[in-house]
Amino acid sequence: MALPKFASTRSFHTELRTRINQYFEESGKQMTGDFRIVLKAVLLVTAFVGLYIHVVFFTPPLAWALLECALFGAVGAGIGFNVMHDGAHGSFSEYRWLNKVAAFTLNVMGGSTYMWNAKHNLIHHTYTNIDGHDDDIDIQPWMRMTADQPRYRLHRFQHLYFWFLYCMLYISWIFVMDYQKYFSRKIGSMGLKDMTLSDHLVFWGFKALNLVLFVGLPLYIFGFWGWLAGFMISMMVTGFVLSIVFQLAHTVEDAAFPVPHATTGKLEDEWAIHQVRTTANFATNSKLVSWFVGGLNFQIEHHLFPKISHVHYPEISKIVQQVCDEFNIKYNNYRHTRTAIASHVAFLRQMGQAA
Repeated sequence: MALPKFASTRSFHTELRTRINQYFEESGKQMTGDFRIVLKAVLLVTAFVGLYIHVVFFTPPLAWALLECALFGAVGAGIGFNVMHDGAHGSFSEYRWLNKVAAFTLNVMGGSTYMWNAKHNLIHHTYTNIDGHDDDIDIQPWMRMTADQPRYRLHRFQHLYFWFLYCMLYISWIFVMDYQKYFSRKIGSMGLKDMTLSDHLVFWGFKALNLVLFVGLPLYIFGFWGWLAGFMISMMVTGFVLSIVFQLAHTVEDAAFPVPHATTGKLEDEWAIHQVRTTANFATNSKLVSWFVGGLNFQIEHHLFPKISHVHYPEISKIVQQVCDEFNIKYNNYRHTRTAIASHVAFLRQMGQAA
């Protein structure tokens, strides 16, 4: 499948970059993270390790243990949002080695930074919401996420059963989808570049480590049923939290799903306008939401400037909104998380019922 081509005009993107660069020059701030992201990373990683040690080696009563497993899953998602995500984009720190360490947390938790870089940084951030290219909206046959995807009878109920599928995301991700990508050498229709020996060793080494830490050792200590209960609770919490945050950014009623020209493969918009039209923010006035999701509720700013750390999004969002107004580009923003979820549910229902 030929890659889509964006419009050659770049006036909107040029103006945005000029004003954002001016903001950082005048403020004297680095575009990467500061002490706030480091403190958050230390807190989250410490909580993650502490919860693991307490549950596995100092087993609390059943009800308390299950509660800690749920919290463990939420903290794991928080590390993904705040540490791994910025690190993978090179925005966690001005030091390259520290970005690599931050990104490497994904490997420890069972994922693959190699696959993530190709799937998320390269494909999703370039071809956002383009069916056949953006792997994030390919949940077929279980869900229909664009009007161009085939519709099956079960999709009539996808706005009801999506909760369960989202809970299964993380399990499917680290135990199925990473291996599918590894052996097929593809993500969707796009091929992967050749892996080096180091890439192969990291992939298999950390997959094995994850199995030891989260399957083998707990299974040995708690037995099958005890391990299964704690494992499923933590993994389902992680999966749902990760899923819902990323889905609220792109699969809501106001997000666009552009279709390239059938012959030329060209898109109507330049890349930056495409990113704004296909993306939505939510709960940007909530400091708690912004803190936990690593600024990913400012998804428009993130897609426009992925190399800028999320700690700066609240400030630069004002600039982005102003430029969008001047260029008459709709800036999708849901005031509350609940309204964004309601829009996502309505979108799923619409996709499930459309002919």
